[in-house]
Amino acid sequence: MRSLTPAVVLFWGLLLALGGPGNALAQTPHNLMPVPAEMRWGKGRLSLKTPLKLQVDKTADSAVEAAARRSLLRLQGPGQPAKGPLLQIRYGRVGVPEKFEEERYSLRVTPMGVTIDAPTSLGVLRALATLEQLAYTEKRQRYLPEVDIQDQPRFAWRGLLIDAARHFMPVPVIKRNIDGMAAVKLNVLHWHLTDDQGFRVESKVLPRLHQVGGADGYYTQDEVRDVLAYAAARGIRVLPEFDVPSHTTSWIAAYPRLASNDSIYGVYRSFRTSNIAIDPTRETTYTFLDSLFTEMTALFPDPYFHVGGDENDGRQWRRSPRISAFMRERGMVKADGKTVDKHKLQTYFNRRVLALLQKRNKIMVGWDEILGPDLPKEIIIQSWRGKKWLDDAVKQGHPALLSDGYYLDLNYTAASHYLPDPLPANTTLTPAQQKLVLGGEAAMWVEFADSVILDSRIWPRAAVVAERLWSPQATTQDVADMYRRLGSVSVFLETVGLRHRRAPELLLTQMAGTGNVAPLRTLAAVVEPVKEYKRHFQGMVYTPQTPLNRLVDAAPAESEVARCFAVLVDSVVGSGAVKPPRPAVSLRQLAALRAQLLQWQTNDKGLQLLLVLNPALREYGPLSTQLASVATLLLERLNQLQSHQAPSAAWLAAARTTLTAAQAPAGQAELAIIPAARKLVGLP
Repeated sequence: MRSLTPAVVLFWGLLLALGGPGNALAQTPHNLMPVPAEMRWGKGRLSLKTPLKLQVDKTADSAVEAAARRSLLRLQGPGQPAKGPLLQIRYGRVGVPEKFEEERYSLRVTPMGVTIDAPTSLGVLRALATLEQLAYTEKRQRYLPEVDIQDQPRFAWRGLLIDAARHFMPVPVIKRNIDGMAAVKLNVLHWHLTDDQGFRVESKVLPRLHQVGGADGYYTQDEVRDVLAYAAARGIRVLPEFDVPSHTTSWIAAYPRLASNDSIYGVYRSFRTSNIAIDPTRETTYTFLDSLFTEMTALFPDPYFHVGGDENDGRQWRRSPRISAFMRERGMVKADGKTVDKHKLQTYFNRRVLALLQKRNKIMVGWDEILGPDLPKEIIIQSWRGKKWLDDAVKQGHPALLSDGYYLDLNYTAASHYLPDPLPANTTLTPAQQKLVLGGEAAMWVEFADSVILDSRIWPRAAVVAERLWSPQATTQDVADMYRRLGSVSVFLETVGLRHRRAPELLLTQMAGTGNVAPLRTLAAVVEPVKEYKRHFQGMVYTPQTPLNRLVDAAPAESEVARCFAVLVDSVVGSGAVKPPRPAVSLRQLAALRAQLLQWQTNDKGLQLLLVLNPALREYGPLSTQLASVATLLLERLNQLQSHQAPSAAWLAAARTTLTAAQAPAGQAELAIIPAARKLVGLP
């Protein structure tokens, strides 16, 4: 672990005193995420100095014993004989994830040992995830606190979408993210396998799909089965998505007969919406889909099958005289009786696809654009455009999932993903409609994430979505405590194999080359990628071949340093009007702020030398200079606060100019400390 400067030690030490990340039992008795439904804490503890001895009372499911041994290995390390207290596991029967069978469990830790009881093996897997998070290290000794936990999920469907189409994600990447999902009790991997930029599954029936659309990577059918088995052993279902009728340029590149016009396409190399769609009027299209879905529904055993249906604006259909005539002949027109209605044609297409899937006993899932009054009620609607679409779907009788608010690729804060709720306390849905809300999914689209940085864009923020979907609603309201626990969970997730902390550090080391990485690390820790999809519109055109190896790619989606800085600023602003004698804690807060600001003020000098040596980093020079300028400004503000001096109008005007300039992005990244800086200065 790299050494910390005295300034940083002081800064983080005060944050712990204020309830920042990593503060363990002093503030609350646990760092668990998701929060269990019921917990009763004792005063004892179970030492792990002597390894626990595993006893599984029912061995019908080999996955249980394997999972328990993985948990024990992470809890206690390898190579020691298990001759200590018992880890006793009892369960009623093997659970089937695809049937959403019970995940309820009881977990009891006493100084004498650990017992897990559950109706199904799925409950045991969830209990083991909780058990691993319970462990503490104190004076180099590992132990489990005494506790009695009764737990069960709030929602049956708790998913994570991973887009493997725009950037191919090798099997080890998928597997380690499955391990991350299991660690926080997510239970559905939504595998987005096809899009304009790629078709990522081997098809033995239509081989040009993967030969053309997967030229830069695809999964063999044996690899798919391997991933499915790996997920099943962790109690996780795999929902495949084959997106139609839009997002299919890679399909049309392989089989031009699918096209809605006479154009010939290559695999799409842009990340902008293509507005290209397959032809829903030709019978040959459905013959093609019948062949493909026959193969893929057999490969993927899950009873649910996602067909996409999003972002089809219908322009190709409207511009085709033949397709427009088809719509008019069948009354697919708007209220004026003349204008063709693409939504009615897509509903026709959806009905045809639904029939193909029902023939194979599959339940169809689609994005909320397919919702309409004539859509068969058995189709599940996944809402990404807004909570309104989820409510509309269940009001029309559809089961529904929420993804709005859970798009991890937008680089929003963990808090912003924590607050949306599929069923908020003020819901207007009836009890019958509420039963149709199955749960939700976090979504990771990968226009700006490859296999190297994928983990850092998913984790640890996906854990807060997992808590929202698992824990009782009343226990998921404390954002400050969520962040406290998230810091510990982030460390824990690396122990299960994720690389969300290591990979960015390696990128920074590579960027620094032979130079000193410390100044670059300091800057990277306080910048974030621009939000939403602004990277598309800031001077670069991205394709799947664009390297993602710049500072913006190593920067965190949410800067923990900036967030903790904002916590300190809030504490200082809240006590800034206090007259002498100033409370000691306020002096400590000011000292911690000063130490951090001095580090930022002097960092630019060290970084400028690195920029001279590495031209590829020079685009971030303005951010480094602005960080130093802001730090200088805020040091002046601290002097004013300590001397109880009100800032002059001229000083405030200059401060406003400095902070406005510092808000400008560079290299598609932006300083994350500016909102807190404005608050400290006293600007809105």
